[in-house]
Amino acid sequence: MAILSVLDLSPINEGGTVAEALNNSRLLAQHTEALGYHRYWVAEHHNMKGIASAATSILISHIANGTKKIRVGSGGIMLPNHSPLMVAEQFGTLSALYPDRIDLGLGRAPGTDGLTAHALRRTLNSDPNAFPKDVLELQSYLAPPKDDQKVTAVPGFDSRVPLYILGSSLFGAQLAAILGLPFAFASHFAPAAMMQAIGIYREEFCPSEQLDAPHLILGFNACAAKTESEAIYHKSSGLRALLNLRQGTPGPLPRPVENFDRSLSDSERQIISQSTSASAVGDKDQIRSALQNFLDSTGADELIITSQIFDHQARCDSYSIVWEALNEIQDDLAFSAG
Repeated sequence: MAILSVLDLSPINEGGTVAEALNNSRLLAQHTEALGYHRYWVAEHHNMKGIASAATSILISHIANGTKKIRVGSGGIMLPNHSPLMVAEQFGTLSALYPDRIDLGLGRAPGTDGLTAHALRRTLNSDPNAFPKDVLELQSYLAPPKDDQKVTAVPGFDSRVPLYILGSSLFGAQLAAILGLPFAFASHFAPAAMMQAIGIYREEFCPSEQLDAPHLILGFNACAAKTESEAIYHKSSGLRALLNLRQGTPGPLPRPVENFDRSLSDSERQIISQSTSASAVGDKDQIRSALQNFLDSTGADELIITSQIFDHQARCDSYSIVWEALNEIQDDLAFSAG
């Protein structure tokens, strides 16, 4: 049975503030924890006027402090932007504050444009192609220290914070398989290579101290409401944000609009169509059908749901409906098995 989790970009709404975005993330975490979601991840992005999660480890602490049992982590930390030692210290600190609740998802993209990436790394001389080496270095800082170890992460050493490899290509699948780590594929925005990456990860997986069998996490866009028309209305915010990003004009999360589809050009429709294979919009029955089809085709161990919805209550309601839909699927499976 698939696990259900949350991926949050902590969206800054048009006309809203960063403080509101951060508070909404904490409130959503509390809401999804009460429902039974397994983990709550926030994503590192920089120089993005519509995303408030740039200081990812700080936001993780804010969310973990406001919740009790849900796992909280990064989806992910973009490791080329940081030294492995500093990441180990930050997440070692989080692990000490919130024992057995912290996840460390790692990506190799800068999470921003080239100019901002240079600003982030200007004193590190970092090379994104060194990602596998950096992962191993970070892993060593989180493990029990060796007798001859010259540099120790304090906090961090022996914390054994679980690592997850994030990716949107085959590279991440291969690395996660070689290292024996869970793999989270960004199918919610880059589904093209998803099935090939799944195959590589499962076929090449090598058991490790952390994980004895593959654990596949797939990103999934969902916008659920009581009626299909209401869901389509709320979905317009996320679709417009996606188009703005792809067209080089990212900004705050736009307000939803009626009849959004009628305003689109052919090129905009094509952009949207390329990212819809791991998404669902509609009422509970439509969401359930889409989730069932996606799980049947991928065999995912876990779905991590992202919902770019302008209205906070509507966003909470969407996560509630997705939770109900998945539980109906699993109840049907249990009944069939029985």
